[in-house]
Amino acid sequence: MDADSADATPLTVRSERARAILGLTLVALACGLGAWVFFRGPAPFAIDVWWNQLFVGAPSQPLLAFALTMDEIGGHWIAVFVVPLGGALALFLVGRRWGALYFLAASVASAAFVQLLKHTFGRARPEDILVLSDHGSFPSGHTANAATVAVVVAVLFPAVWARIAGIVWVILMAFSRTYLHAHWLSDTLGGALVGAGTALILAAVFSHLRVRDDDRLAVRRSDRRTDAAAPASS
Repeated sequence: MDADSADATPLTVRSERARAILGLTLVALACGLGAWVFFRGPAPFAIDVWWNQLFVGAPSQPLLAFALTMDEIGGHWIAVFVVPLGGALALFLVGRRWGALYFLAASVASAAFVQLLKHTFGRARPEDILVLSDHGSFPSGHTANAATVAVVVAVLFPAVWARIAGIVWVILMAFSRTYLHAHWLSDTLGGALVGAGTALILAAVFSHLRVRDDDRLAVRRSDRRTDAAAPASS
């Protein structure tokens, strides 16, 4: 092992440990928010009421169409099967085998934890909901799914564009859920915390396995450069 690798290993361990701690903190905040919602009684927070009232009345047709599209993409069979399985397949095909497994594990864990919290806290949804939804308003499963995808993409492809796109995706999903009155604003915050926290925890769990993907891809790139240079030198 060379000096650079020796220096990088402790740094990687520290960064993954920090990632796990951040993930646990986000999940704990989600649980704390859910407990606050539960023990304060059925009345929503003042900010929830204010935000919900902004969209009372006849909805804008373009915004309604957008929100309904997000409803389909972020939930139902698309979110349960198409996105996790399709994303995992795409990662596998580009050589990120352990990244694919990480994505599947994060998606399943996030969805399971959301359902656990929904049944634990049993918060009622807004009365003027415009779509059919399952039991429990807290946390938002759609927003949790969006946050899980955003963090997985940012972990596997650590570029600025990936982080910005992920943040925008989560915000748009949260907006669509509140525009349809399917959730209170605090539900979407809880969902974002659960999705991001779960994905960060599992990123740390899969860190050593994900490195194998990076090493294998680095070898492939090196081989291609060597093959490309061979004709020029002959």
